[in-house]
Amino acid sequence: MSAAAETAAPAPAPDLICDRSVIFDQAAFDALLGAQHAAPAAEARAAIVAHLRAAQKAGRTAIADAFRADPFRSRPTTMGYTFLTDSLVTSTLRAAMEVLHPNPTPTEGERLAVIAVGGYGRGEMAPFSDVDLLFLTPYKITPWAETVIEATLYMLWDLKLKVGHSSRTIRDCLRLGGEDFTIRTAMLEQRFLFGDVALAEALDTRLRTDLFSGTERAFIEAKLAERDARHVRQGQRYVVEPNVKEGKGGLRDLQSLFWIGKYIHQVQDAAELVPLGLLAEDEFEDFVAAEDFLWATRCHLHLLAGRPTEQLTFDMQVAVAEAMGYEDGQGRRAVERFMQDYFRHATQVGDLTRIFLTKLEADHLKAEPLLERLFKRKPRVRAGYEVIGNRLAISDPSDFLSDKLNLLRIFEEALRTGMLIHPDAMRLIKSNLDLIDEDMRTTAEAQRIFLDLLLKHGNPERALRRMNELGVLSAFIPEFEHIVAMMQFNMYHSYTVDEHIIQCIAQLAMIEKEELVEDLPVASSILKEGVNRRVLYVALLLHDIGKGRDEDHSILGAQMVRKIAPRLGLKQDEVDTAEWLVRYHLLMSDMAQKRDIADPRTVRDFAKAVQTVKRLDLLCVLTVCDIRGVGPTTWNNWKAVLIRALYRQTRRALEDGMEALTREGRGTEAKKTLREALADWPRKDVQAEVARHYDPYWQGLHVTAHVVFAELLRNIGDNEIVVDLHPDEDRDATRACFVMPDHPGIFARLTGALALVGANVVDARSYTTKDGFVTDAFWIQDADGNPYDPARLPRLRKMIERTLAGEVVTREAIKDRDKVKKREKAFRVPTHITFDNEGSDIYTIIEVDTRDRPGLLHDLTRTLAAANVYIANAVIATYGEQVVDTFYVKDMFGLKYHSESKQRSLEKRLRAAIVEGVERAAN
Repeated sequence: MSAAAETAAPAPAPDLICDRSVIFDQAAFDALLGAQHAAPAAEARAAIVAHLRAAQKAGRTAIADAFRADPFRSRPTTMGYTFLTDSLVTSTLRAAMEVLHPNPTPTEGERLAVIAVGGYGRGEMAPFSDVDLLFLTPYKITPWAETVIEATLYMLWDLKLKVGHSSRTIRDCLRLGGEDFTIRTAMLEQRFLFGDVALAEALDTRLRTDLFSGTERAFIEAKLAERDARHVRQGQRYVVEPNVKEGKGGLRDLQSLFWIGKYIHQVQDAAELVPLGLLAEDEFEDFVAAEDFLWATRCHLHLLAGRPTEQLTFDMQVAVAEAMGYEDGQGRRAVERFMQDYFRHATQVGDLTRIFLTKLEADHLKAEPLLERLFKRKPRVRAGYEVIGNRLAISDPSDFLSDKLNLLRIFEEALRTGMLIHPDAMRLIKSNLDLIDEDMRTTAEAQRIFLDLLLKHGNPERALRRMNELGVLSAFIPEFEHIVAMMQFNMYHSYTVDEHIIQCIAQLAMIEKEELVEDLPVASSILKEGVNRRVLYVALLLHDIGKGRDEDHSILGAQMVRKIAPRLGLKQDEVDTAEWLVRYHLLMSDMAQKRDIADPRTVRDFAKAVQTVKRLDLLCVLTVCDIRGVGPTTWNNWKAVLIRALYRQTRRALEDGMEALTREGRGTEAKKTLREALADWPRKDVQAEVARHYDPYWQGLHVTAHVVFAELLRNIGDNEIVVDLHPDEDRDATRACFVMPDHPGIFARLTGALALVGANVVDARSYTTKDGFVTDAFWIQDADGNPYDPARLPRLRKMIERTLAGEVVTREAIKDRDKVKKREKAFRVPTHITFDNEGSDIYTIIEVDTRDRPGLLHDLTRTLAAANVYIANAVIATYGEQVVDTFYVKDMFGLKYHSESKQRSLEKRLRAAIVEGVERAAN
């Protein structure tokens, strides 16, 4: 290869994160390389690799230190890593060509050009990005070129670089690029590094003339399909542990936008898309801001993980937020502030990508076949609109903007026609949000349009999501702005707050359209009978409006509803009801999941709080939608049974009077039902079974459990332990019934046995018989929150029996299982312990709200047993990493815990057990 042809790649622009000589000292390497010409090849190679390894370490340290000192300066950082990589690659190539395998008179066929492709070719590198190289030769690769390539790669591998490489001719590149759009995209971003310039330029020319030209439509279609498939893999919504590179609104979406612009218009920088009309000036600013933020996030993620990771897991979110300088404040953690910024940028990327690609799709993709266009019925649009490419477009922008209300009307028209909004219309809306002012918000017509969007067209989710993405929802309801893209840093919520609200509205619309009658019979029947839909939709839209502040979001939200609801057109009595619903929107869920709804006092207290059937109906539907809107797997049969039972009992109490809730009445009814179920038993045996139980037993269990316990007790021996495991399909759990002689601490032993087999307890009830036996019923689920497979039950039973027989020491055996996963350690879950003597006529209710972990329930019940506390039943409500364990208890004399000193003593013991368990789980 001639000296003239052998040219190093032009260095990236000078805006690096620190001085380039600090990143890589070129003079020092040149001096070293010059000294190796006379050395044996093996010694020369070792010296070169050692020097480059030290230079790489120093360069990476310099870039990382400068970046940590200025943690948002991502563009110079990515260029810094690119410059360092360029220096390492070209240095190894020079070493291979000049020292290890010199060839002073190369033939025409021994020309070699080394080209960076993909992200490396684009000049954007995170700390651990792949190094994608194309070794280009004019003809079939020669032995000399093969030797140089091999020597170069081995040195790069010695430097621990993750190198993707290919050796091809120009013809190979054209053929493979024609077959595979991934290869074509990588070559679209090719950048010459080293070697024969003329060969590299020939490839560039041939790619544009022979491969790219004339195939723009196919490329756009491929990129659109690739984006859709990627979003299906990663999630169509902005998920709470996003993939910075591949996820919706991530870097790949921005890159796709740029790739298409470059493919069609040969632009070299995103700024060149502005004069072409593909990006407006403000959209380009959004592009740059999002790109800078996402790259900064990705670089910090790599540096903190020490490897090429792209997933912002919960633990990494906390670390990245700290690295970027976010701080706690105003009732929110630093990580929540960081993730809100992340999701705001991701949403901006989604908007840009949608507008950009939709416009290109309209300009470049195939039109419908002529016959389809002739016979396809076009939707009739109102005056001021037109249909362009099957999308709703604005005929005259100036006329459209002359009436502020058109910024709302267009969404009504889109719902009415079922059409998507044209990208030019979206741009016009987004750039004129300032027209939505206080005067516009308070007009009767604006209120009508907005309520019609919720109530009239049957698909409010679509309108709300597009309004939210374009900023119209926050402009019309300014209080909504605060919760846009707000992440709730926990494992319970799958969506940001604004997306959660939209998911809730979608659930309500589906129930109204009778699409969920089988899953939600009660909520469906309530809506079919009729409720005030205006109140229900507005309350659901605003139920979390108070989140993200120091105050209780239910109380603050209710105060905000008092101001917002009248602006939306609600009358005063409707405002009062909506305010009440937002204030108490968690009440029914809490009562159902954290209290014993078999206790008449629970239902009585709930009925007193609700007061009317009208409120009960509204609250029930809102509660169902709220839980279902948390995430795709949050709602299950267990929650359905609890909500349904609480609703029916409360409605009966409100309609027939509180006397319908007496213990005696329930007990009499339960005994009668059991007698009917045991009709084939001798009367004497039935009488004995009915007589052996105290009153609480009859109201706390369904007749199916009463029958099981009757069978287990019928022939039990004095020291026998009997177990029945049975799937309870109605509750999405496995029911585990235990009967054995009563003695102190038995409840704790049972929770230990269940913890040891990996069972999650979701409900538990304990009763003693008059003849000295304990009858305990537990509802358990496996690690995935499902009932146990019937095939696993025999093994489960054997393990439980071994534990109860004392063959396994629970405390020791459970240690290895009692661990908190790494990604969950970042959550802060403060412990709250409360004592309630008013919520039950018989028991003190101890509520322990703390961090969930395996073995927690066993630790708590063992602690209570050691303090001679009798546990009647336990109700377990889990919210991701948080759990609320509620115990209905008495002291050893059968009395409530009224004494504050006894309460403080118990609380101290329970907190000590929790702390001890946390320390055990951390080791």
